[in-house]
Amino acid sequence: MTHPLDSLRRRGAASRRLLLRAGAGSALGAALWPGLARAQAPAAAAASASASQAAPAPWRNWSGLQQCQPRRHFVPANEAELAQALRDAPAGTTLRSVGAGHSFTPLVPTDQWLVSLDRLSGVARAPVAGAALVQGGTRLAVVSRQLDTLGLALPNLPDIDVQSYAGAISTGTHGTGRELPALHAEVQALRLVTARGEVVECSASKNPELLAAARVSLGSLGVITQAQVRVVPAYNLHRHVWLEPAMQLLERAPELARKHRNFEFYYLPFTGYAAGITHDVDTSAEVLTVQAADEDVLRDLRRLRDWLGFSPALRRKVAGWLIDPKQTEDARNRAWRLLATQRPTRFNETEYHVPAEAGLACVKEVIAALEKRSEVFFPLEFRFVAADDAWLSPFYQRASCSIAVHAAADEAHDYLLSEIGPIFQRHGGRPHWGKLHSLGAAQLAALYPRFKDFQALRRDMDPEGRLLNPHLRSLLGVTA
Repeated sequence: MTHPLDSLRRRGAASRRLLLRAGAGSALGAALWPGLARAQAPAAAAASASASQAAPAPWRNWSGLQQCQPRRHFVPANEAELAQALRDAPAGTTLRSVGAGHSFTPLVPTDQWLVSLDRLSGVARAPVAGAALVQGGTRLAVVSRQLDTLGLALPNLPDIDVQSYAGAISTGTHGTGRELPALHAEVQALRLVTARGEVVECSASKNPELLAAARVSLGSLGVITQAQVRVVPAYNLHRHVWLEPAMQLLERAPELARKHRNFEFYYLPFTGYAAGITHDVDTSAEVLTVQAADEDVLRDLRRLRDWLGFSPALRRKVAGWLIDPKQTEDARNRAWRLLATQRPTRFNETEYHVPAEAGLACVKEVIAALEKRSEVFFPLEFRFVAADDAWLSPFYQRASCSIAVHAAADEAHDYLLSEIGPIFQRHGGRPHWGKLHSLGAAQLAALYPRFKDFQALRRDMDPEGRLLNPHLRSLLGVTA
C-alpha cells in the first residue's frame, strides 16, 4: 500500500520549494487570497435599469457565507439615473450597495434594493495635478491598468484587486507599508448620492467633515459615484521573498518595515517558518517574472494537515523536511503587477488592526492559539499600515499592524470569533469592517474617537435609515 506522503516525496526538489512558493503575488501568492473574478457581481454590467427590475437572482458573497434575495437589482447607467431612482423610490424602500462581494461581514445583504455601480467605471485625469478621477464602480485592477496608460499609479495597493474602488475605500481596504496609508487616505474629494437622491460633493475645502466621514462610511452616508484620488508617476518594484525561522523573522519585522517600502510576512502554521516579502522601488527597467505555484502550496499545507494533523510534532518534522530555506524568489515589474493579484482559493477571514507597538505581542499570542487547533493550515498574514484621519478608519490617528487569520470556506470558522477575536480585542484591535468580527456599537464607540460624530452625521444624512440593513443598524447603534 502506498503511503500518502510518497506523493510529496516523489516531487523531489520541487517539493522542497512548496512553502517558498508562498511568496508570489502579494505574498503567498494566489493560494491565500480570493480570485473572485467578478463572478459575484449582482447583475451583468450591460443590463439595463429596466431589466434589473425583473425578478433578480439570489445574491451571495465570494465565500458563500453571506447571501440574500433582494427585491430589485439595480445597475444604473450613470449618476443621474441613480439619483432619480432614489428620488422616485417608494416610501420605506431601503438600499444597499454592492461591489465585488468581497466582504465577509453582512454589510451587503438586503431584501429590498441592491445597487451595483458596475456601469460607473473608468479613470481620467483630474483637473488638478497629481490626481485622477475614479468612478465608484471601477475595479481596482482596472484602475491600475488605466492609470498605467496615463503614466500614473496609485501609491499603494491591497493584495487583491477585484474590489470596486468605492467598496474598497468604504471598508478601509489597505496594503502594507510602514509609511503608506490605506487606500481611502489618498482620496481628496468625493461625489455621493444621498438616500434622498441628492448629489453631494465633499473635499478639504467643501464639506470637509463629510469627506472625513465618507472616506470610510460602509455605504451608510450615500452611494459613492466618483472619487478624486492622489496618484504618483507609474513605478516599478523589486519583490524579494525568503523563508526564515518564524520567531527570528518576527523579531526582525520592525527593522524590515523601516528599511523597505513594503514589508509583510506570512506565518506558516505547524512548520516553524514564516515567509518574508519585501517590495522596493526598482529603477533597473528589468522585467523579471516568476511562475507562481501557490495553489500547490496551499494544497500541500492542507495535505499535511489532513495526513498528520493528529501529531503536531510529526507534521512540523515533515514540513521541515520539505522546506528548503535557502530558496529565494525575486521579481521585477510594474508595481500593480506585483502588489495585487487575483486568487482562487475561497475562505472566510477575520482581520484586526492593533497599535503598532502591540503588533508582535499580539501576533505571537494569535499563533499560539492557532496551533492549539489541529485543523488550522492557512498562513497568517501580518502587515504594517500608516495612520490617517478618516473618522471610521481602523488606522485613525495611529500606525497599526494588521493581522489576518483565515479558515477554508468549506470548514468551520467559528473559532475566528470565539478564540482569535478576544486576543485582538485585548490588544486594542480595531476590526477590518469587511472581515469577521463580533463587535457592536458600544464597543466600537470606545475604539473610535469620532464614532459619535459619525453617528450624528449619518442621522442627518439619512434620518430614515434607508441605507442601512440589520448589520449596519447593530454596528451604528440605530434602533429606530
